[in-house]
Amino acid sequence: MDRIWLKSYPAGVPAEVDLNEFQSIGDLFDKGAAAYADRNAFICMGRAITYADLDRLSRDFAAYLQSDLKLARGARVALMMPNILQYPVALFGVLRAGCTVVNCNPLYTVRELEHQLKDSGAEVIVVVENFAHVLQAALPKTAVRQVVTTQLGDMLGGLKGGLVNFVVKHIRKMVPAWHLSGSISWSKAVARGAALPFVAPVVGQDDIAFLQYTGGTTGVSKGAILTHRNILANIQQAHAWLKPFLRERELIITALPLYHIFALTANCLTFFKFGASNVLITNPRDIPGFVKELGKYKFTAITGVNTLFNALLNNPEFAKLDFAPMHIALGGGMAVQKAVAERWKQVTGHPLIEAYGLT
Repeated sequence: MDRIWLKSYPAGVPAEVDLNEFQSIGDLFDKGAAAYADRNAFICMGRAITYADLDRLSRDFAAYLQSDLKLARGARVALMMPNILQYPVALFGVLRAGCTVVNCNPLYTVRELEHQLKDSGAEVIVVVENFAHVLQAALPKTAVRQVVTTQLGDMLGGLKGGLVNFVVKHIRKMVPAWHLSGSISWSKAVARGAALPFVAPVVGQDDIAFLQYTGGTTGVSKGAILTHRNILANIQQAHAWLKPFLRERELIITALPLYHIFALTANCLTFFKFGASNVLITNPRDIPGFVKELGKYKFTAITGVNTLFNALLNNPEFAKLDFAPMHIALGGGMAVQKAVAERWKQVTGHPLIEAYGLT
């Protein structure tokens, strides 16, 4: 076959990728954590954790799942969180324990959450307290046997974390009353794991990494079965395309939710392989706050959707930012409108590249 599409590949992009470089996402994690131990892996609300921190904390959570809860290899663990530091720790902890991640949108209704937990067979869920009341209503008809609850500020450290939790709960009244009998706090779960043994299970490319649920536009939401091979192939493809343009240190803005397949693979996993730093934006709907946060960083990359880019462009403070370090801007999730792309380049001086993928 004459592979005519190769003529359109930019210089430096190979025709094929090595699908056997990593045996699992856990293997990719181990190698990345060792290579970039001292670098910041994730930053949220001014608090950073290094690759070494992520290695230790995710190991502790994996040990909690493995040694305390006695989860079998392949057991489903649901994550119901916005972009906070607990998410990547839980994500890699679940995968390192040999379990399967079930991503849940925190804005699900009771009916939607109940369907997904029942359909996936999730045995454990990590949920931010803001949405625990929804879980409380959905839980009775599911197979979930352990709930781990967390607050938005739990990993921000000391005074700041406590202050964030107090403001969210008592000043802004963002945490409706809830009661989940037998639940355990995130801090206690991780602390338990730290005192327990962890033995990395043998996980292969054909094992299931994610049950990633679709939007349910043609009926109820359906869980797409994504193996480690599926995800690793996507990471290798993205790495091959981006490698010729990468700099020594990348800092990517992650405003899209990590529970969505776009940010999960593009921002979290692919940029993990680069040894990049991920700046997590917990509430991108607060555009003034988002723009203010952008002003704190010399970011090199950003991903988003058309509506987000348009909202940024319509904020007068956005044009005042320093866009010189930025060299990658990816739009996905929906079509990027021509007018938005043209204005983006006019304001930032950089093109907005449209990406496309499927759960």
